[in-house]
Amino acid sequence: MNAAASTTDVNSTKTTDSDPAETAEWMESLQAVIHYSGPERGAFLLRQLDNFARDEGFAGPAQPFSAYRNTIPAEKQGVFPGDLEIEQRIASVVRWNALAMVVRANKAYGELGGHISSYASAAEIFETGFNHFFRATDLVYFQPHSAPGVYARAFLEGRLGEDHLARYRQEVGGGGLCSYPHPWLMPDFWQFPTGSMGLGPINAIYQARFMRYLENRGMKPVGDEHVWGVFGDGELDEPESVAALTLAAREKLDNLTFIVNCNLQRLDGPVRGNGQIIQELESLFAGAGWNVIKVLWGSEWDALFARDRHHVLLRRFAETVDGEYQNLGAKDGDYNRAKFFNRDPESAALVAHMTDGEINALKRGGHDFRKLHAAFAAARAERGRPTVILAKTKKGFGMGGAGESRMTAHQTKKLDVEALITFRDRFHLPFGDEAAAELRFFRFPDDSPEALYLRARREALGGPLPARRRTAAKTPPVPALETYAQFALNPAGKEMSTTMAFVRMLGGLLKDKELGRRIVPIVADEARTFGMANLFRQIGIYAPSGQLYEPEDASSMLSYRESRDGQLLEEGISEAGALSSWIAAATAYSVHGQPMLPFYIYYSMFGFQRVGDLIWAAADQRSRGFLIGATAGRTTLGGEGLQHQDGSSHVMAAAVPNCRAYDPAFAGELAVILDHGMRRMMSEQVDEFYYITVMNENYPQADLRPGDADAIVKGMYRHSGEGEAETQLRVRLLGSGAIFREVQAAAALIARDFGVASDLFSVTSYSELARDAQEAERLARLFPDEPPRLSHVAACLSGDAPVIAASDYVRAVPQLIAPHLRARCVVLGTDGFGRSDARAALRKFFEVDRNAIALAAIFALVQDGQLPPQAHRDACARYGAGAERAAPWTR
Repeated sequence: MNAAASTTDVNSTKTTDSDPAETAEWMESLQAVIHYSGPERGAFLLRQLDNFARDEGFAGPAQPFSAYRNTIPAEKQGVFPGDLEIEQRIASVVRWNALAMVVRANKAYGELGGHISSYASAAEIFETGFNHFFRATDLVYFQPHSAPGVYARAFLEGRLGEDHLARYRQEVGGGGLCSYPHPWLMPDFWQFPTGSMGLGPINAIYQARFMRYLENRGMKPVGDEHVWGVFGDGELDEPESVAALTLAAREKLDNLTFIVNCNLQRLDGPVRGNGQIIQELESLFAGAGWNVIKVLWGSEWDALFARDRHHVLLRRFAETVDGEYQNLGAKDGDYNRAKFFNRDPESAALVAHMTDGEINALKRGGHDFRKLHAAFAAARAERGRPTVILAKTKKGFGMGGAGESRMTAHQTKKLDVEALITFRDRFHLPFGDEAAAELRFFRFPDDSPEALYLRARREALGGPLPARRRTAAKTPPVPALETYAQFALNPAGKEMSTTMAFVRMLGGLLKDKELGRRIVPIVADEARTFGMANLFRQIGIYAPSGQLYEPEDASSMLSYRESRDGQLLEEGISEAGALSSWIAAATAYSVHGQPMLPFYIYYSMFGFQRVGDLIWAAADQRSRGFLIGATAGRTTLGGEGLQHQDGSSHVMAAAVPNCRAYDPAFAGELAVILDHGMRRMMSEQVDEFYYITVMNENYPQADLRPGDADAIVKGMYRHSGEGEAETQLRVRLLGSGAIFREVQAAAALIARDFGVASDLFSVTSYSELARDAQEAERLARLFPDEPPRLSHVAACLSGDAPVIAASDYVRAVPQLIAPHLRARCVVLGTDGFGRSDARAALRKFFEVDRNAIALAAIFALVQDGQLPPQAHRDACARYGAGAERAAPWTR
């Protein structure tokens, strides 16, 4: 049984009835209307009364949820179209194989982990989808802890072999199965990574939205594809999981259904021990505008509801908190009779004719194929809004005393022989004690009714699922660099910021006849900040309802134009939403076979720092696109202060294996990087994405020399020199982004004051340099008989002349290359808290200005013995006057 008792209605908003007789008359009148005119007429009258009360201003608070019962009554659930007995047998075997996979792995290697109880609670949910609703063209976000069940079903389908199941969570040697859905690790199987709790729901919503975006722009035929998301009730506590619910309703995404596996438990205990999570979730989703379908009680309850004329069961349900439901879910029928039904004489009478075994067999709705099918069908038929199915289940269903509805269910990894045999018997599995004890996997014979049925159902739904395509069939050509970026390649000293250069290049790319329509510009309410307002009119802002108003600036050249076929995704103040849109566009080549090229431009501080988990999910999903971190640099974004000034994003970007991160100083460098990235991602279809920081500081732009492009992509090139070429006093000065101009000024200072010559290198990517050097070092260490490969940074910075590297980011960024240099390396960065001031003052404070760089160069030469100690004192007097004893990162 699945219900327990408490003494009060946890959801009660009751007030004292001053006239019970009048109340009874109203209730009898409503019952008569329903009896003679139907429930639709009754609901209409209630809505009219509610509207009247609101108009009169005396409407009282109403409960934002319905009674604790199934939304679809038994008489309206329709006929189950499948073979119930065969589907139950298939589900039982999938359950067993999932359990055996986890238990076998943990018997062999105790540290591997895995989860049994989550899939045990969701097996019927998944089987309903796999047998009747999850089409091969649909997108399904799988509850991550249920991955063993998805593998077990693929094994029955013949997509995975026993050797795969035997290597669950053992991937290093090849052929193993990953812990959760990870497209990076299983690129032909999983579509969407859901292992980081909370990201699946928001990504599912934006995938459904992007599907409509493609249709409304004519990029994809209007089809009947659907997005399904199976999530846990505890997972919905994550803020990201509910952040976009109103967007889904606002844009009428009826191509989206969530199924929430409400087993009432999270890892440590009940999701809402003192409340009712299902009622809470109904309030949340209904308030956001979703269609809510509750599947709480199985078919065994139907007769009880039919006999319950006074709704005593609904009263008992309302009085019961989830902690009680969990408690009695773990107990047998006699305990449920005593603690739930016998608390009220009317409810006791309802089950007086039932045995304890029959009470124990009263299932929750999420374990009933008939109830689930009716809910799925209703969700699929809903029009004009998304649907959530709240399916009540038991965590560890079928595991008995080893884990069913137990506090420790999530941590259960091993079962003894007695528990395995009990599990076998409960689900009537067709093998003996020895096979159960040895945890043998079971597969139906190919010609068995079960195998034939299973294959026939998937064939009817279009093929296997999950399945992922690796490439798009056809990609558009990338235009020649000169066609959209000639102004950046040869600017002839014209002043501009790299942000403005990017926006101008983007405008040129959007005009390309083949690639342009596949570009997806994305902003989080900062288009005007980045000078992109011209795109409002040029390509329009995507709005599925079009523009239902005349904008205030309608007469302006930059007017705010919304359009059903708009190209720009304007996401409002939601970095998580914008990044989720970017992921949907960046994976469209795989999900829809449509190669799209998204550019998400945002305040660089609010990227990796704010939504880093989503960026890792994007990497796992093999996203292709550009992340543009604008207004970048801790000292370059002057007045905004601590919370806006980015000095760390390149550290975080360097840790993401398939992220190529660049910090160009000049528009020409930016153009080369964009061109390279587009060719890699679009033409070569390489699974990588690009993070590029651009600044809002205007300064003269340098022409790009022929032959520098390859070095720019590799991470650095010699930009220029300063001082006498013949002198032995020489340093190498490295700068990136806007700080390169400080490096240029420092080179002039030390040439003038100390006769020191400099080689100036523009470093476009410390992380790319470090990866290349690490690879060369690794090959040399592991393969001594092969000729060593010279890394790009070693080739550029050979010899002993000191290297001074200055960055607008923390020291950890340029320090990435320090281990790979023979020469002394001094690193300057912006460690510490940002603050508001002019750029020059900030650079002086963080000791990355020209004086700090010049002093570091002289000090390095003194340490190397190339200059006398007095030179250091002179340099301090010239460049270090007024220095604070306390370091910037301590202030």
